[in-house]
Amino acid sequence: MSDAMPKGHPSAAGFGAGPREFIALMAMTMALQAMCIDSMLPALGLIARDLDVTDPNRRQLVVGLFLFFAGVGSLVPGALADRYGRRPVLFVCFAGFVVLSVACALVRDFTMLLVLRALQALCTAGLSVLPGAIIRDRYHGDAMARMMSTISVVFMIVPMLAPSFGQAVLLFASWRWIFGAMALMGAVVATWVYWRLPETLHEEYRQPIEARAIAANMWEAATNRASFGYVMGGALLIGALFGYINSAQQLIAEHLGAGDRFPLLFAVMAGGIAVANLANSRIVERFGARRVSHAALLAFIAVGALQVWFAHQPNETLWQFIPLMTLNCAMIGFTGANFGSIALQPFARIAGAAASLQAFLRMVCGSALGALVGQAYDGSARPLSWALFLCGLAALALVLYSEKGRLFRRLTPPGQPRPVPDPAH
Repeated sequence: MSDAMPKGHPSAAGFGAGPREFIALMAMTMALQAMCIDSMLPALGLIARDLDVTDPNRRQLVVGLFLFFAGVGSLVPGALADRYGRRPVLFVCFAGFVVLSVACALVRDFTMLLVLRALQALCTAGLSVLPGAIIRDRYHGDAMARMMSTISVVFMIVPMLAPSFGQAVLLFASWRWIFGAMALMGAVVATWVYWRLPETLHEEYRQPIEARAIAANMWEAATNRASFGYVMGGALLIGALFGYINSAQQLIAEHLGAGDRFPLLFAVMAGGIAVANLANSRIVERFGARRVSHAALLAFIAVGALQVWFAHQPNETLWQFIPLMTLNCAMIGFTGANFGSIALQPFARIAGAAASLQAFLRMVCGSALGALVGQAYDGSARPLSWALFLCGLAALALVLYSEKGRLFRRLTPPGQPRPVPDPAH
């Protein structure tokens, strides 16, 4: 259900994108960062050969470093957006995305490529952070979870297709043209946002750029018990997913023998997230974000246990691994948007700062864990399977902490509208 907006707010005047276009705008903005990750996967071997990288696991740093620094960069844009508005910060991020994509396309040294990837991640972190704050400006409760799930369905189309896109580019050109194509996409999406997305920050919620105020807002967002377990639980699940992404090309294409079918199979497994988000957008307002995500988390743990069992069998096959990984991805689809919306609920006044801090914690912890899982790759699915199972158990413990030991509660009755924002609070 859409918020009631104060008079004078640009969205209240009917300016800008309607609901469907808004979904597409937010999804494509978020998808640019995903494009930076997944479109690289088919090219990692070529990049390693072209830039004289001999350690086979070192190629993972093209993805792993980007994920880590995207998390570090997430700490900054939310506070700036709470002061100056969402649009100005977004356009700085778009500019960084385009310029650094071109720079990556021209690089001649692997170390310099890693440096540029880290800078690109820092500069573009707002592309994944600010859509959450923009959605929080306009939606609340299970309606917000439904909107985030709907956006995630559209958003997931890009990372599903990104490896196939990268593979298609490689059929006709060098891996450098993958970066060139990303620069073009960034310019197109930035132009679209410029013309169709109004400013969504409520004037009465603007925050000062003062170290004490920012620190207080961050501390408030970090120490809220109802939010903390969902943020850190989500970070662990993302960490397991990042471990899969980091080692996917080696595990699926090489060890399990997918070869050139890897982009298609990667899309099938990522499709589990898209299908889950589509289903979630249809059911979350009926059953509640907590009930849906708690059930999905328990299912994730059960599938993780099956992953461990199969990984320890002799000669695990590609067709044993793919259905289980697809189910793991689907359960992450059910938990991701719901965990994110639950974690942001207490923070209408400081949505930007809270979104930044939460993205920082999820991405930094998740990318660090994902890098450890990826570097532990030993020519089998065992490190990944144990990561999926144990991260699920730890996430359950964290959710129980936030929920004070009780699962499946519903705190917001179906259809309950969000009150009009009160400037005094």
